[in-house]
Amino acid sequence: MATMTHDTRVGGRLRSGLGFAVLSASSFGLSGPLASGLMDAGWSSAAAVAVRVLLAGVVLAPVAAFQLRGRWGLLRRTAPLITAYGLAAVAGCQLAFFNAVARMEVGVALLVEYTAPVAVVAWLWLRRGQRPTRLTVVGAVLGLLGLTLVLDLVSGARADVVGVLWALGAMVGAAVYFVLSARDDDGLPGTVLAAGGLLLGGVALLVAGAVGIVPFAVSARPVAFDGFTVPWWLPVLALGVVTAALAYVAGIAAVRRLGSRLASFVALTEVVSALLFAWLLLGEAPGGVRLVGGALILGGVVAVKLGEPRGEARRTAR
Repeated sequence: MATMTHDTRVGGRLRSGLGFAVLSASSFGLSGPLASGLMDAGWSSAAAVAVRVLLAGVVLAPVAAFQLRGRWGLLRRTAPLITAYGLAAVAGCQLAFFNAVARMEVGVALLVEYTAPVAVVAWLWLRRGQRPTRLTVVGAVLGLLGLTLVLDLVSGARADVVGVLWALGAMVGAAVYFVLSARDDDGLPGTVLAAGGLLLGGVALLVAGAVGIVPFAVSARPVAFDGFTVPWWLPVLALGVVTAALAYVAGIAAVRRLGSRLASFVALTEVVSALLFAWLLLGEAPGGVRLVGGALILGGVVAVKLGEPRGEARRTAR
């Protein structure tokens, strides 16, 4: 009976973890098409992201304060974790990606950044002795091959060395996001981690724009999508509430249930979601090669899940 109860709990955590992971990836995937519309209306990418994460932090702050009632000392004890999350996983990752795409094609920069799951696997192996299984390696190969097809890099693309280094910085930031999100042994609620990190990261992005590290421009012009136009505040609101507040909270919940390794591979489905939303909002229909790439990514996720030793996800999250 005890074994059945344990298996039920593990299965429940797996299902809910996968649900949160897909929700997070889908929410993150919506950010690209929404931001694209804003940038066509005169927004710079840095301004769109800064407003996005700051708005998300403001939305989550009341919930975080409610969860912390009577436990404000916890916020002080976990300040280093929140600071690292905000500066590395939020601001650092975004700033590195901005600088990468300024020197190289977006598809190449994304491919480098989305090797973060491989970095997570390497970290867990070197730091915690969690050697990847053969199926995990197969899943990584399938995922990277799928990304190459989804991002349409088969025709060849040029890469700048400095740009690649910036993209690698973005990859490190993404890997830090998965590793730090798994930290739940100190009792810090995921919403508090997300709210604090987003507010801190948003302020850092504003400072970066103010000193000229990244271009910063906003516009009140209407935003045009495929077949319809909306006021500027509507995509901004969706960026903050859906693609940041919801996405980060759901992502942390997913990592704490699945572990850094599996959650990072499930997050690759973000590129598939981005393709679908680009089709719906921007009229950019994906070709057959990209659909094959999406199938390979999903196959890679399945392989990684099958390669997880029993109970490994829970140990990873500790």
